[in-house]
Amino acid sequence: MNNKIKVLRENMSLQRLDGMIITNTFNISYILGVKAEGTLIITDKENFFFTDARYIEEVNNTITIDDEIIVIDLANISENDFLGFFENCNKVGIEENDITYSKYQKFIRLFRLKDTVETGNLIEKQRMIKDDEEILNIRKACEITDNCFNHLLNFIKIGMTEQQIAFEIERFFIENGADGLAFDTIVASGENSSKPHAIVTDRRIKSGDAIVIDFGAKYNGYCSDMTRTIFVGNIDEEAKQLYNFVLACQKRASNKIKDGADGQEIAESLEKEFNARGYSLIHALGHGVGINVHENPILSYKRGFMLKENMIVTNEPGIYIPGNLGIRIEDTILVNKLRSEELTKSDKNLIII
Repeated sequence: MNNKIKVLRENMSLQRLDGMIITNTFNISYILGVKAEGTLIITDKENFFFTDARYIEEVNNTITIDDEIIVIDLANISENDFLGFFENCNKVGIEENDITYSKYQKFIRLFRLKDTVETGNLIEKQRMIKDDEEILNIRKACEITDNCFNHLLNFIKIGMTEQQIAFEIERFFIENGADGLAFDTIVASGENSSKPHAIVTDRRIKSGDAIVIDFGAKYNGYCSDMTRTIFVGNIDEEAKQLYNFVLACQKRASNKIKDGADGQEIAESLEKEFNARGYSLIHALGHGVGINVHENPILSYKRGFMLKENMIVTNEPGIYIPGNLGIRIEDTILVNKLRSEELTKSDKNLIII
């Protein structure tokens, strides 16, 4: 049996669910390993995947006998059909954060559901712990991202635009084995660097600029996420001290990320260091990485969460001075029992090109 379905069934049993309707595209991709729109049905006995003609061939070529999935073409289903897959299921779980009301009503009619319950992000919680294959995919995505950063250090020149740098990142990823971008690249130079989620512009790189580059490759459907802040031509003493402060904080936080650690406590500790310098951690310290670049868990001083072995999270403290300067340093980290591993390994010491 598909191991992810096996684990899902065990988790469903803990919630006393007899069946489940899965509509979230990322959750379907996680379980089946396919990028296809459709609905995955887990019943008390069998598993069914409903999709349309656009995806039938790919799905049939990907899913094996061992997956124990029956693929059904939606063209063969009419609005008036009754599908008795859940006849022996008293409680059927739905993904309440994904499904629309109209689709919910359609499922009620189509399957004659007796009782539906919210699953409370059951699959998203399962996705937080990565298996060996997932870790290998993310490790490879991080390797491609590291190689791209080394390339950028020779590529970036004064007079080049942020857009040119962002385009080069995507080109490098595609030509070096990645699926493409894990998310929209951030290249924020000069005064734009103070915007944590800056949009790439046609601003040209100038001497004295800080450049925040937040980027990641996707490999076999899995993401990497890394940020490096570099400087062009020269750097003043104040910016240098600020960079080294952020770097020291980031390293201390990375050393605390391990199995059994509370993400809230790690973030609180860093927030106190920032506050002592008159700054604040204005976004979460980190987040999970997997099929999505932003997944659970969230590392924030606003909520507690216990880290577990084989979670993959980011550590990305940043300081932003509006209209002037921003510095962020981020790594993708594999949580281990004792000392966790930074999967993004690019140089973090202050770099001036």
